[in-house]
Amino acid sequence: MKTYSVQKAPFIVPTTDGKVIQEHFGLATDHNKDISIAHMIAPPGWSEPFQTPAFDEYTFIIKGKKQFIIDGESIILSAGESIKVHKNTKVQYSNPFDESCEYIAICTPAFSMELVNRES
Repeated sequence: MKTYSVQKAPFIVPTTDGKVIQEHFGLATDHNKDISIAHMIAPPGWSEPFQTPAFDEYTFIIKGKKQFIIDGESIILSAGESIKVHKNTKVQYSNPFDESCEYIAICTPAFSMELVNRES
C-alpha cells in the first residue's frame, strides 16, 4: 500500500458562471468526505448566492482579490492573504473586481451540494 497520493488529474467541476473549479482531493476525486482541496479561478464580476455551509472553509488567495460578505460585514482579501469561515456562518463569495481571482479552497468536512445550503 502506498503511503501517499499524487493528484495529476483533478476533477473539473462543471459550472455555468465562468468559474473554474479543479478539485484535487475530495468527494469527486478520491471519495474523501473529511476534506476537499480545490484550485479555483473566479472571473471578474462573478458571485455566488448567500450560503450557510455545514463545513469550515479556508481560502488562500494566490492572485487578484476576492470579496466575502460574512454576517453583513464586507471583507476583501488580496494575494497572499487567507481566511477561515466557520461552518454554519452566513457568507457570500464574490469577485466584483476587474481581474480574475485565483485561490485555493479547503473545506472540512469535504464540500458537497448537500452541505453548502445555498439560498435560491
